[in-house]
Amino acid sequence: MPVACILGARHLGGALLDDLIAHGWTAAAVARSPDTLEAIRARGATAVGADAADPASLERAFAGVRSALGGLDLVVNAVRANAEREDRPDGGGTLLEATVQDHRDWATAIADQGFAFLSSAARALDHGDVGGTLIQVTGGSALAASPGAGPWAAGAFSQRALVQAAAAELRPMGIHVALLVVRGEIESDETGGRPRDALVDPAAVGAAVRFLAAQGARARTHELVLEGPG
Repeated sequence: MPVACILGARHLGGALLDDLIAHGWTAAAVARSPDTLEAIRARGATAVGADAADPASLERAFAGVRSALGGLDLVVNAVRANAEREDRPDGGGTLLEATVQDHRDWATAIADQGFAFLSSAARALDHGDVGGTLIQVTGGSALAASPGAGPWAAGAFSQRALVQAAAAELRPMGIHVALLVVRGEIESDETGGRPRDALVDPAAVGAAVRFLAAQGARARTHELVLEGPG
């Protein structure tokens, strides 16, 4: 069975784990908190403790997955990387009000985590005809910035640029790199009370991940946009 590793095992990451396992994948997930690691095990996946923003920590995690599960074919980054604070605006705030620290908490943190994912996972996959797939999941901010969320978009734009570079650099090595843009809020246990038809179905995200992972060397999609309702 093919082996997948998910970064970010809560909410969307958990749904992706369930979807991959249901479709015959052997799965692992990376997390830091004991509660999340236990939830990964409860889903029937291998739990690996690591910091998804630390390349060295991720490299050790991927090596552990390969050793425990016998290989690694797909790595999906579903981490929401930022230092959200209750006293500061979500997304970083407007350019008139935001501070340099707000920018670092969003743009820099998101870009750095995307780099850690791509560089570490690329080294973890086999280089050859069947090198595997790396997928960076992001939101609509990777395509257009919204008022009050410039720092967030700056980080997402950086991830998009890194994916474009990685796709060109790694394709000759047999590694498929793709950006999966989900435009809309994804249904989770935190969206209770909102109409389901106004939310993105996580099963659709799972199907998109499997579509990207199944593509052969003769035709590969490096950027896929999943449009949500409305």
